[in-house]
Amino acid sequence: MGRVACRAVPSGTAPVVVVTGAGGWLGRNLVRTLVTDSGRERIRCLVHAADEAPLLEVLDPRIETVVGDVRDPAVIDALFTGTGGATVVHAAGVIHPRRAVRECFDVNVGGTQLVVDRARRAGTGRFVHLSSNSPFGANRTNDGRFTEDSEYRPYMAYGRSKQEAEQIVIRAAGRGDVDAVVLRPPWFYGPFQPARQTSFFSAVRRGTFPVVAPGSQMRSMVYTGNLVDAVLAAEVAAVEPGRAFWVADAEPYAMTEIVDTVRAALEAEGVAVARSRLPMIPRAVAGLATRADAVLQSAGRYVAAVHVLGELEDTIACDITTTREALGWSPRVALLEGMRASVRSCLDRGLAL
Repeated sequence: MGRVACRAVPSGTAPVVVVTGAGGWLGRNLVRTLVTDSGRERIRCLVHAADEAPLLEVLDPRIETVVGDVRDPAVIDALFTGTGGATVVHAAGVIHPRRAVRECFDVNVGGTQLVVDRARRAGTGRFVHLSSNSPFGANRTNDGRFTEDSEYRPYMAYGRSKQEAEQIVIRAAGRGDVDAVVLRPPWFYGPFQPARQTSFFSAVRRGTFPVVAPGSQMRSMVYTGNLVDAVLAAEVAAVEPGRAFWVADAEPYAMTEIVDTVRAALEAEGVAVARSRLPMIPRAVAGLATRADAVLQSAGRYVAAVHVLGELEDTIACDITTTREALGWSPRVALLEGMRASVRSCLDRGLAL
């Protein structure tokens, strides 16, 4: 495959970029944008599985892949060999562990510590760390918005693991070990979505997605293209190391708006959508799921369906004012356009919706 048409690179970008989690949802979108930058000489990518490597290598000869686990010191040593001055984008992590919550801490905390340590040894440049909304839990009111001054109130094991990972990066920046910027994105949507997001689309299409009453709960979301733009803005922004920024679409959306927009996106892309929908479920049901999730996780177990149902009663929304000002970034794509791109990506890959 020939190279993608290139664009000019802003001043301050590094010729070498190291991306962890390059085979994941954000990583695949980020790498595709990086290959359009004419000034990038090498793009070193960590992928977890061997079958992910060819999907990236075919894009451009500048892409170099390292296959392995972010928790493996030998793998991370190989990833950072010859990367002095490189920009690092640390996007590897576990959101929904297969069974045991311990995996969140092993990967999100242990992996981050290893990546930060090897980046310091290699003498890399700007380190962009992808965090999450989960270290901050849920907003206390429906009109509440997280800001950069919000206190940690981590939600379950994932939230605690991402809080610890974020703090590792911020402390390292404070010591001068890495020139780090932390980004806090909420719920993603966009091309190359994982199976869990495709299942969400399918449930909306069938009318079986469980909206928790009253449906006015607000959710900040971020289109992957908007998040990629923020990563590249964070690479060159003249900000103090260790600062953290919320990255989301311009405004949060009500849960009913999200579901209605997915329906509209599916229909606009030629996918038939069921007319009937599952009636709103009582908040008490979501509350029971939250309590069951807490019990399961206290025993070290994780059940994704229970966890997700429990979260659906919450408002999880942020304010991006500081991010706009400090990074010189604004989200370009809004919900319907982004959801349509998500649907097209699924259809192009032959996924059943």
